Amino acid sequence: MLEPGQLVRHPTQNAWGTGQVQSNINGKLTVMFLHEGKVVIDSSRIALLPVYE
Repeated sequence: MLEPGQLVRHPTQNAWGTGQVQSNINGKLTVMFLHEGKVVIDSSRIALLPVYE
């Protein structure tokens, strides 16, 4: 379960860079990616990868 503030990467979109989870409402994640901007992702279809720095 991803929480707001957590850093993530998209498993197939490396060019988007690191993203920060903005919200998680019923499995719909709003993520602000460094090179792509704000993206809404259905977590039941795409498993984002947590980033630990």
